[in-house]
Amino acid sequence: MIDPKLIRNEPDVLKRAQEARGESVELIDQLVQADEQRRDTIASFEALRAQQKELGRLVAQATPETRPALLTQASELAARVKQAEAASNEAEQNFTTLMAQVPNPVFDEVPRGGEDDFVVLETVGTPRDFAAEGFAPKDHLELGELLGAIDMERGAKVSGSRFYFLTGVGALLELALTQYAVARALEWGFTPMIVPSLVKPSAMEGTGFLGQAASDVYHLPADDLYLVGTSEVALAAYHSDEILDCDSLPRKYMGYSPCFRREAGSYGQDTRGIFRVHWFDKVEMFVYCHQEDSEDQHQQLLEYEKQFISSLGIPFQVLDVASGDLGLSAARKFDCYGWVPSQEKYREITSTSNCTSFQARRLNIRARCEEGIVPVATLNGTLCAIPRMIIMILENFQQADGSVIVPEVLRPYMGGRDVLTKG
Repeated sequence: MIDPKLIRNEPDVLKRAQEARGESVELIDQLVQADEQRRDTIASFEALRAQQKELGRLVAQATPETRPALLTQASELAARVKQAEAASNEAEQNFTTLMAQVPNPVFDEVPRGGEDDFVVLETVGTPRDFAAEGFAPKDHLELGELLGAIDMERGAKVSGSRFYFLTGVGALLELALTQYAVARALEWGFTPMIVPSLVKPSAMEGTGFLGQAASDVYHLPADDLYLVGTSEVALAAYHSDEILDCDSLPRKYMGYSPCFRREAGSYGQDTRGIFRVHWFDKVEMFVYCHQEDSEDQHQQLLEYEKQFISSLGIPFQVLDVASGDLGLSAARKFDCYGWVPSQEKYREITSTSNCTSFQARRLNIRARCEEGIVPVATLNGTLCAIPRMIIMILENFQQADGSVIVPEVLRPYMGGRDVLTKG
């Protein structure tokens, strides 16, 4: 949720942010009007309530002669109070509904445009020249099937399209990546957490995943619970309706959980293999901090992601995501795209977003500081989306015979294996 002061004091800032996202500018005008109406109806209700209290005092002190007239007046006033309260509640609900539709204002530094208007900030590493090595790279699914690591056919048999089994060395790779990610996160001061994959509507709404992303979310109507698409949801809601100690910030959590996504907008895209699937496991970083520290914390999360990818030896690019491609909660987002040899292009493997105080306001997470009780800022960052990192390892470290070299940093978690071979 945005700071309500922006509506009254800086509506033009919100309009520019809406325009940058390609969203409705008229929504801000509606919100300004709704805010005025809300405040007017609250003032009217409170004024009538004050009159009602005063009249009640007069009735209590009235003589038998004056009491009947005062009681009639009190009855008429009670009806007016009831009407004013209903009008105030309706205006409040209208305001709240409109507020929930307004995304986090994007930073001025964010590139303007849509999905393809990102800015490449950095390229790290050099893709292998497979032609110079004398063979054409196989894609991850062919390699995974050769190694007995990925079974899409049985995944579809058991669960449907876009599901899979990781078997043998594929399962070992997932476990190794998870353990390595946890080890790095511990070095960086994160508290590890195993988080729920089912959450209440308040958690989904509070993190902004029931707005523009609602069609991508799995809902269990019988229980009114949602399957999370990222452990960010549970990590953000962890401190909902709490007041944190100012000196305890920043708080850095690392969550591990299964993630579930309908991939509603990706029909026909990436149907081969495990790049875009309905279920995957992920290690996620999450930070609560002071609002003024959020940009520094964002850069730090990006640095952690870069260190992790670099340590695996995967060539990648860092992207500054354009305004029209940001989620509801993000004021700025950086993505890392890893090199996929079989496709000869970079594809998304991590993402980190600065949500400023947007999620904290919706979830009522605040800190008690010298200046009073204030909303905190929240940030999230992917450390390791397991299937996509497996893709990167299989494709970038494959050999001509179909074997795959294990990145050195993973070998302690792979029982000392340095090469993956069939069987």
